[in-house]
Amino acid sequence: MVIGVVGVRLTRVADQLADKTGLGEAVTGALFLGGITSLPGIVTSVTAAATGHPELSISNALGGITAQTAFLALADIVYTKANLEHAAASVANLSQGTLLVSLLALPLLAASSPPVSIGGVHPVSVVLPIAYLLGLRLISQARAAPMWAPTRTPETRMDEPVPLPEMRVSFRELWLRLAIFALMIGTAGYVVAQAGVAIAQQTGLSETAVGGLFTAISTSLPELVTSVAAVRQGALTLAVGDIVGGNSFDVLFIAFADIAYRSGSIYHALTPSQTFVIALTILMTGVLLLGLLRREKYGIGNIGFESVLILILYLGGLLVLFL
Repeated sequence: MVIGVVGVRLTRVADQLADKTGLGEAVTGALFLGGITSLPGIVTSVTAAATGHPELSISNALGGITAQTAFLALADIVYTKANLEHAAASVANLSQGTLLVSLLALPLLAASSPPVSIGGVHPVSVVLPIAYLLGLRLISQARAAPMWAPTRTPETRMDEPVPLPEMRVSFRELWLRLAIFALMIGTAGYVVAQAGVAIAQQTGLSETAVGGLFTAISTSLPELVTSVAAVRQGALTLAVGDIVGGNSFDVLFIAFADIAYRSGSIYHALTPSQTFVIALTILMTGVLLLGLLRREKYGIGNIGFESVLILILYLGGLLVLFL
C-alpha cells in the first residue's frame, strides 16, 4: 500500500523536477526516479554479498533488470492510445538502452578475465560507476543538442514542460518531498524484499531461482508502480527512462556487492545460470531498442511487437531457470 500510494506521488515530483531542472524526463527518470526505486534492490544485493551469498546477490541484481524490462511491456498495455515505444520516442531513451547493453557487457568481461582484485575488489567494480556517470553525461548532452530526432506523429508525446500553473511549487519543497518519498518507498521496498527472502528460503529453491524471481520481483515493485503511474499521468518519456535508466543503475548493484563480498572477485562467482540471465537481459534490451527505432504505432493487443517479444522472452527465461 505504501509503495502504491507513495510511488504515484514520487512520479509527480520527479516529473516536476524534470521540468524545473531542465534535465528532461529521460535523465530524471534514470538519475532520481530509477535510483530511488532501486534502493530496496541495493540493500538486498549488498546484504546477501556481505553475508557470503554471492549467487543470491547477483541473481537479485540481474533478475531485477529482466523483471523491470518486462514491467515496461505491462506499462505499454496500460497505455491504450498507441504503442508506448512509439509515443515515448526520444534520443535519450535510445541512449539509455545503449548504455545498459554496454554496462552489462562489463561483468561478462570480468568473469572471463583472470581473477584479479585489489583489496578484494575487481577493477571492473571501479569502472562500472565511472562508465555509468559518463554515460549519463553523454545522454544529457544528446538531449541538449541532438544530432537527430524521431519523426513527430499525432501519437507522439514529446518531453515538454507542463503549463505554468502546475509549476508553482518551489525547488526546496520539491527536493524535500523527493527525500521523504525516497525514505518511505525505500523502507517499504526493503520490508517487502525481506519478506520475499524469508518465504523463498522455505521453498528449498536455488539461490539463482530465489534471487532471479522472488527477491528480484519484490524489490522491483516500486519500478512497476512508478512506471504505470507515469504512463497514466502522460509522462511517457519519464516512464521509459525510469525503467531503462533504472536498469543501468541496477548494474551497479554488482559493483556494490563486489565491495561487500570479502572472498575475492564476485564476478568469478557467476554461475552458468547467471550468465544466461545476462545474455537474456541483453537480448530483451536489444528488442526494446529495435521497438524504439521501429516505432510501430499499434500491434497485437494494441501493444508493439517488442512488448510481446519481451514478455515471451521473460517468461521463457523463467521457465529455463526453473527446469
